[in-house]
This record gives sequence, structure tokens and C-alpha cells, in this order.
Amino acid sequence: MSTLIKNGRVITAADDYVADIFIEGETVSAIGKNLPIQADTVIDASGKLVFPGGIDPHVHLDMPFMGTFSSDTHETGTRAALFGGTTTVIDFVLQKQGHSLKEALAEWNSRAQGTAVGDYSFHMAVTDFNDDSKAEIKDMVENEGITSFKTFMAYKGALMINDSQMVGLMQEVKKQGGMVTVHATNGDMIDYLVARHRSEGNVSPLYHYLSQPEVTEAEASGRFSDMANYTGCPGYIVHMTCEGALNAIRNATRRNQKVFAETCIQYLVLDASLYEQDFEGAKWVMSPPLREKKDQEALWAGINQGLVQIVATDHCPFMWEQKLMGKNDFSKIPNGHPAIENRIELLFSEGVQKGKITLNKFVEVACTNPAKIFGMFPRKGTIAVGSDADIVIFDPEEKHTLSAKTHHMNVDYSGYEGWELTGKVKTVLLRGQVAIDNNKCLIDKGYGQFIKRSKVSAII
Repeated sequence: MSTLIKNGRVITAADDYVADIFIEGETVSAIGKNLPIQADTVIDASGKLVFPGGIDPHVHLDMPFMGTFSSDTHETGTRAALFGGTTTVIDFVLQKQGHSLKEALAEWNSRAQGTAVGDYSFHMAVTDFNDDSKAEIKDMVENEGITSFKTFMAYKGALMINDSQMVGLMQEVKKQGGMVTVHATNGDMIDYLVARHRSEGNVSPLYHYLSQPEVTEAEASGRFSDMANYTGCPGYIVHMTCEGALNAIRNATRRNQKVFAETCIQYLVLDASLYEQDFEGAKWVMSPPLREKKDQEALWAGINQGLVQIVATDHCPFMWEQKLMGKNDFSKIPNGHPAIENRIELLFSEGVQKGKITLNKFVEVACTNPAKIFGMFPRKGTIAVGSDADIVIFDPEEKHTLSAKTHHMNVDYSGYEGWELTGKVKTVLLRGQVAIDNNKCLIDKGYGQFIKRSKVSAII
């Protein structure tokens, strides 16, 4: 099967030109002006942007949390991602305390294999680091193609590991050619503030925000950076939200250290004033919480300064009925926010259209850097001869409105209800197959493949 995309404005992290793209099977075969080639399918992309399929390296699909599960499965979540121009996601496997990494991977494989619509990979969240789990790291990297290991500095008794475990994990992961990623917040301090607010009868969603002040993230980001510097392990901070945390990694550059940082689309466009809406604020209860306007400005600047390399989502949706578990106690609200379908269009409309980032930077942080940092480049994350034909055809002028009535995520509200955006995903190809066209999904569950990833380093 072959496809010819004609006359599109091709945007990569480095390039901007008008050309044709010829696809044979699953990969790009040729790129050039007015290609004299016959194809089974011809797509006219005149007046449209053509860029690589997005990669969202931070999603939680069908994830157990607080006695329930996130509402998007690997089928519904990867399908919604495709509608939004994201062709590959990286989900998190959560090790259970007292159980092996291999057991956890088998559990997540059973959910994703044969059901994912889009391509996917896994991070391994290590919640119980000991001699047994240490011995499994090499197998994960060498044989399973899982090269990133998530840690939590919060959620004591469930997910959190202590600093001695962190250092031990970093030393082993470095040895095997992997990377340690981190949820960097000071769990002990947060637990203290949560208990204090509850004891004083302060139980609304606003107190979720007030229990996680900026210092809890800034301190943990600095501590993680120090441990990564000591061990020499490549380090990556997920869902960075605030100026204080950004300054922690900015300071690390003074000793010639590179710490990768990811922010999420919500932290660039939403702020903590939403928590003042009585219980409606539960829609935006996530950890870390939304921050202030000054933090948005810092994160946009961090993107342009090269300190923040990726814009992800931390997509972890819960139905409104699930959120109501915390109606009388903010600490019982399942943490999470739906955004897997909205990331690309929000980043274009709020970033490129408003002059905050360039088109090339847009592709860099949404597509190319995730592929480079997490060992998928150049197979993913770019449009080049030999790369997977994961391609988005995008109308930069079309205006549309975000709403739970029209989105494809399995959640009954939107964090962006009524937002008017400029720029719309029109057609999406996944490994050469037209996956989305005219707002319809043309591929079935099970088309999505697990992507084994290469070893990684602290440089890209």
C-alpha cells in the first residue's frame, strides 16, 4: 500500500518547506517537490501544515488509583489521542509493593495488547526498590525495551520511595543505560499540610492546592537533581508546574548538569483560580496542582530557553461520579485531568498562534524531543526517509470549540469546556495507515503496536 501526500507545508523541529511525501507500507520512502510517483492513495494537503505524529510521554490509562481506575482504557485513550494528533503514548506500569517488575509489566501488557488503537510504550514505575527489583532492571532495558524508570517522592505507603532507594535505583539504571524520571514533590510536607487542613475542617478542592505549595515541588526538584548529579544518572522531572522547580534545574546548569524537564499543557494555560469554584474545582484536582499566572510565564520562558524540553498531559481522567468520592474531603478526590486529545490543538492555538513559541518549537516539544529523550528517534518524532509514517495534516486556520459533547475521551466533562481554538487536526496517519479522517477513526483496536525503546543518555 502506498500514499502520496501532496503540496503540504512540512514542519519538523528543524525544517519548514512545501513538498510531497511518498509513503510505502509503514514508512516514508521519499520527500521532494512535485514527486513524479503514482500511489494507491493521494492526499492533497495544500494550505495545510504537515508534521510528525505527536508523542505524549505521560499518560495513565486504566490506572488503579484511590480505589478506582482512570476512565480511559488503552483502547479509548489511544483512539482519543489519535483524534488529537498524538500517534504514540508512553503509559506507566506501576509495580505493586512486594511484587516484581515483571509481574507489573505482565498486568499492563494484558490491558494494552490487542486493544490499543495507537502505538504505545511503557515507563516502569519502581515503588519497591530492593535487591530483587534491582536485578530486574537489566532485563527491562535489554529485553523489554523499557528504558525509563519512574519514581515518586510522594504518596508514602503506596508509591513513594526514600532517598536511599532513589540513589540505589539511579546507580543501577545508569549502569544499564536507562533514565530515572520523577514525580518531584515533598510527600512528607504535603501529608502534614493535608492532615492540618482536614483537622481544621477545610475540605474543599481549594485545599488540595493549598496543601501543595510551590516550595514542596521546588525542594524535591532540587533534591532529585542533586542525587542525579551525584550518581551521574540521566534524570527527568515529570509534570513541572512552577517557577521554583524550574529554578532548581536552572541552578543545576551552573554545575554543567543537564536535567530534562516536562511540563503539561494544563500548567501552561490554566491557573489555580479554578479551585475557587466550590466543588466544581474538583475537575482540576491533580498533583501537582495548577499554579499561578507567574508560573505560566516562567514555563513558557523555560520552553524557549531550552530548560523545558517536552509538553505532555499527565492524562488521567475520572468520571464526574468518581470525582464525587471526595465531595466532603478534598483528599479523597481522584487526582487526574483529561487532556490526551486536546494537547496538540491547545499548544498550537495558545502557543504558536499567540506568538509564544515558533512552529518548529511546537513540533520539537510535542513530537521530536519525546522521541529523542525516550529512545524512539528517528523511527518516531520526525518526518524523514525511513521514519515511521506517523503524520498529522493540520488546518492552521480552522476555528473550533472544545467540549465534552464532541471529544472522544471516555470522560463526561472537559477541563476546557467552551474554549475556542484556532487550528484543527484534519487527517492522521499511523505507520502509513490513514487512522483519522473527517473526524472518523478508520482503524480498529489492536492496530497499535508496543514500541521497544533504545538506551538513553543525558544528552539529545
